[in-house]
Amino acid sequence: MKRMFLISILILSVVLSGCVGSTSSNSDSGTGDGKTKISFIHWRGEDKAAFDSLIADFEEQNQDIEVDMTIYPSEQYQSTAQTLLRDGSTGDVFTSYPGSHFEIIKQAGLFEDLSNEDFLENYNERLILAGQADDKQYAVPLQLVFNQPVYNATLFEELGLDPNPKSWEEFLALCQAIADAGHTPIAFPGADIGPGQFMNSMMMNNAPKEDIFDKLIAGEAKLTDEWWVKTLTQFKELNDKGYLGNGALGTNHPGAIAMIANGDAAMLATGSFAVAGIKEINPDIELGLLAPITVSESEAVWEGIHTTTFMLAVNAKSSKKEAAKKFVSFLSEKENAEEYANKTSQHVTVNDVEYTSEELKSAEEWFEKNTRFQPRYLIPNADVEKAVIASIQAVLNGTDPVKAAEDSQKIVDQNI
Repeated sequence: MKRMFLISILILSVVLSGCVGSTSSNSDSGTGDGKTKISFIHWRGEDKAAFDSLIADFEEQNQDIEVDMTIYPSEQYQSTAQTLLRDGSTGDVFTSYPGSHFEIIKQAGLFEDLSNEDFLENYNERLILAGQADDKQYAVPLQLVFNQPVYNATLFEELGLDPNPKSWEEFLALCQAIADAGHTPIAFPGADIGPGQFMNSMMMNNAPKEDIFDKLIAGEAKLTDEWWVKTLTQFKELNDKGYLGNGALGTNHPGAIAMIANGDAAMLATGSFAVAGIKEINPDIELGLLAPITVSESEAVWEGIHTTTFMLAVNAKSSKKEAAKKFVSFLSEKENAEEYANKTSQHVTVNDVEYTSEELKSAEEWFEKNTRFQPRYLIPNADVEKAVIASIQAVLNGTDPVKAAEDSQKIVDQNI
């Protein structure tokens, strides 16, 4: 997954000015009172309060270290992290997405090797594989996310709906029942993350073998094959029937979150990471997770999608690696991971964490289900990933699924 971003100084300055928040404007290596200041950068603005509390505890226990946290909007973070990290002055501790984002940073030599760190023992070894490459542990995914629709359990109960569709016909019937009751079945943020999120559960059973995108890059599979054309056709069907609401391509994620929180929509086509934002608007709403099954019940292999993400890492260019590792180790401790999980409504990969919120406890059933690692993060080329997502956007904008697949396959052919 090789995405190269050439960011000009002007663009970078705009991005830096657009960050969500920072505990300090000074990123010098020291604080003037003998303390070591480390920079911690990530993209989850909704976690600021939880991290502010954790940072305060860390600084109380490590009075020679100060943590300067800066939060960037997620799209900007993805496109500029490599540039931010390059000289070692920013992001002593940083976070990475899995997939192409991880690969870009690895190729740039910006990950410190964490393979011999004691805090790795705190993690479920199966759930931190996304941070491994070349027989080394470069990052530790803190979050366990289910990238499939969140549904309004309160509304489902009121309407007497079963949130476990076992086939494409049952999923369509579920959507129609919601529409008949006067609600938008699916809040779909087509203006930003919706296509790249919903594609995962929409394609999981249409192409059940997990190496499908490796085969695409190798020329052994094509987007014009049945598996992807069928997926695009099903996107079109949902849109044509009005199940994605009006103006899906103009809806952003905050707007879609508001739709489900306010009861206008029954499902949100992103993932469990949106729970905190929904609950912030409507603390009394009960939520659950479901996934569309796009094949017949007998053909279904997978029940849902999971991802391990928000991968904690230490900048290989940092001059304060030991202090940075202390902070990562602190976040990896059970009690601190537990605090983070319950304050942010995010499952974590640290062992033996006890979840207290009802949403987290109810979603624990998905730990035992047959879920597949997010396919989009397994696309080993950033331009191909963009082409795949663009084909969904094209279909929702009126392009025939076969034509959309052909157009995107041309881009794939240019990159393999």
